Amino acid sequence: MKKLLFLLTLIGSFVVNAQDTGTVSGLITDAKGMPLSGATVSIKILNKGAMTDFDGRYTIENVNVGTYNVAVSYIGYETNTKNILVTAGQTTQVDVSLKDSDTVLDEIILTANKKPQKITDVPATVNVITAREIEEFPSFNIGELAARQKGVDFVRSGVLGTGINIRGFNSAFNSKNLQVTDDRLSSLIATGLPLGSFSTVTKDDIERVEILLGPNGTLYGPNAHNGLVSTITKKPRTSEGTTFAIGAGNQSVLTARLRHAQVIDDKFAYKFHFERSQGTEYDYVDSVYVGTKAYKELELDRDFDSQKYGASLYYKPTKGSELIGYYGHSNTNNIGATNAGRNQIKDWSIDVAQVKFVSKNFFANTYYTWSKTDDTYAMNQRTQNYVSFIDNGFSEQEARERSYTEQWFPTGEGTGIVLPRGAVFKDASKRFNAEAQYNNNWDAFYLTLGAQYQLDMADSKGTYLLDDGGIDLAQTGIYTQLEYKLEDSGWGFLLGGRLDNHDLYGSNFIPKAAITKKVNNGTFRITYGKGIAVPSILNLKGNLFGGLVLGNGEGFTLKDGTKIAKLDVETINSYEIGYKGKISDKLFIDTNAYYNQSDNFISPLVNVAGTATGNFVTHVGDKPIGEVVQGSNGAFILTYLNFGYVDTYGLDVGLNYYFTDSFRAAFNYSYFDRDLDLTDMANDGNLDGKVLESELPINTPNHKFSLGFHYNQGKFYGSIFGRYVQKYDFFSGINIAAKTQDLDGDGVNEIVENARVGRTWNYGQLGGFTVDANAGYNFTDNLSLGMSITNLFNAEVREFVASPVINTLISFELKYKINFFKNQTVATN
Repeated sequence: MKKLLFLLTLIGSFVVNAQDTGTVSGLITDAKGMPLSGATVSIKILNKGAMTDFDGRYTIENVNVGTYNVAVSYIGYETNTKNILVTAGQTTQVDVSLKDSDTVLDEIILTANKKPQKITDVPATVNVITAREIEEFPSFNIGELAARQKGVDFVRSGVLGTGINIRGFNSAFNSKNLQVTDDRLSSLIATGLPLGSFSTVTKDDIERVEILLGPNGTLYGPNAHNGLVSTITKKPRTSEGTTFAIGAGNQSVLTARLRHAQVIDDKFAYKFHFERSQGTEYDYVDSVYVGTKAYKELELDRDFDSQKYGASLYYKPTKGSELIGYYGHSNTNNIGATNAGRNQIKDWSIDVAQVKFVSKNFFANTYYTWSKTDDTYAMNQRTQNYVSFIDNGFSEQEARERSYTEQWFPTGEGTGIVLPRGAVFKDASKRFNAEAQYNNNWDAFYLTLGAQYQLDMADSKGTYLLDDGGIDLAQTGIYTQLEYKLEDSGWGFLLGGRLDNHDLYGSNFIPKAAITKKVNNGTFRITYGKGIAVPSILNLKGNLFGGLVLGNGEGFTLKDGTKIAKLDVETINSYEIGYKGKISDKLFIDTNAYYNQSDNFISPLVNVAGTATGNFVTHVGDKPIGEVVQGSNGAFILTYLNFGYVDTYGLDVGLNYYFTDSFRAAFNYSYFDRDLDLTDMANDGNLDGKVLESELPINTPNHKFSLGFHYNQGKFYGSIFGRYVQKYDFFSGINIAAKTQDLDGDGVNEIVENARVGRTWNYGQLGGFTVDANAGYNFTDNLSLGMSITNLFNAEVREFVASPVINTLISFELKYKINFFKNQTVATN
């Protein structure tokens, strides 16, 4: 009898529960009717939700009877909220069509916390270059769009060369921020420099670029200490079709691109892309000085070209998971500006192979990177080598042939010796990366837990590294991040930590903390983050041009017995306050102020020898310098040092005003400065016994601002963008761009504008005011024509050392798209 009563009670309970709950299901598409796979549908008050499957469909079961707000979000689209009524035992159909995000506050971003979040919920300053901005920018080089972002230092070194830095201390060899593409490091293996034009992805396959300002080392590891640039490519399931693009411009620029994406069935989809670009750099020669006489760069080739291609295969083992395989390749020929003169880059190729698994709670990623070149060379050193043979009676042919690897030093009448002064760079470096991550949430509590492994295998074949037999360095990191969100009160709390272990530097802990508070139409935040910069292999083991540039992995001893310590890890503690929100119905603001405290700051290249006292380098580590670098007397050594304590601070302000849905104005302003402790002898970069402000140049303007207007209505789109960069001094290795000045107060101007300073010509300070514009017209849904103009009014502005004045650049682009999904019928029930 008791068993029967228990069974009846249990059945009754099920009946009651069925009568008290219902189901919510539906279809999520974009504005054109294309199903959105992976969109998030949530009922926040119940902490219930689901992600859409391959067909854009979702189901949320066991929803208590009642009235709720259902929020639908997807990266790059506006969040859509609907009020629904759930009826007992019934299915409530909620179909939502999302439209592209038109306002800053509607943006959903992925990079900050490695998961989709509304930009106002992220405790960091984030700039987003959207899919629409990329689509409407008719140039193969979307790096220019970074110039339109707050807190970003953008430079142009030529027709092809563009670069970005974040929050100060730019240099020709800049690794002060981390760059990633689809969860892959986008940096060269031995140097840590951003790939830039070496990237294997093409413009038409880029969905968005997210730029995070400030330390992001907790989730991304070392070298994200100043900022992070994340490029995210398109998924074939939401971008099915074929795109053909051809472009042309002055400087003989030609480009052709092809992208194709297709869904095979509910399990498989794929995409591939190809690009070929070429052109001619400005007619500019960087003088090479031998003694006081200037020579033109030997065999300067101003023609550049780039080929890149890649393919991805997407497989869905289940409706809630996806396995992605990717292979990409690039091959580049161009001119690259460096700390020690320009490089003639010859057939430098990058190959990447990646396998990635993504599901609701798990993420796993592994990839392998190859870097290869055999013929790249430094024009400055090769020219010096060539002159040494020509001046000593060698034939033109022999001088050219031997200039790649040797330099002649006369020892007497008709006699001399040959020393290895290699100008050639060879590279056969490789890198292996792996990562696993788990994330979940329980009510208002969110957890992220992960681990990363990286093995760098540098091999310059002895040409630019002290790497006989190669150099292998590994680092491992484990991280966790906890978030607690109180939706009713608007408070949010974040706490994270990471422990990294490096083969050379042992363990380092990277903490992170943040508090956010939603107030009306905005969010206030206060954050603390720590970042670390691990010296690159080049910093530690570099050996360029017969010892002109030496890495500081062992330390140095000078003639007078002075010891220079080997490089240590740089740390930065960053404190920031900020606000993102709506001031009025049409005006949006994103602003921050920050203060950074750096310890063991890794300097730009500085000369630690050859001072007026003849205090030359005698030993590298415990070895005489002549044993490390054959023939070197240590009279001029450029290397990297750890400075002491350096404080930097600044603020960024971004304003967006929407006159209408189709017409927007954007204003950005950034301020940056630093304090150098003049009593800390660790900041004595030139080792002369006194610390000067000039010994650590910030290489960044104190003030910069921009104002842009964007229009998109019907078939026409366009924008015009003015950018002012306050004139500023720039020092990078042997390169100088600065005003006339007395650096040490001795009454003599060590820096003279428009004159030779040291080994290079000083053209004066960088910066100025330029205006860029772009416009386009969509003749049909498939065919469009666009035009882009850089430096519209041909202002005489030099943006980088060892680089020409950037004259007006004009490019045109004709694009034809075939959108497969338009011929498909999307089910609605």
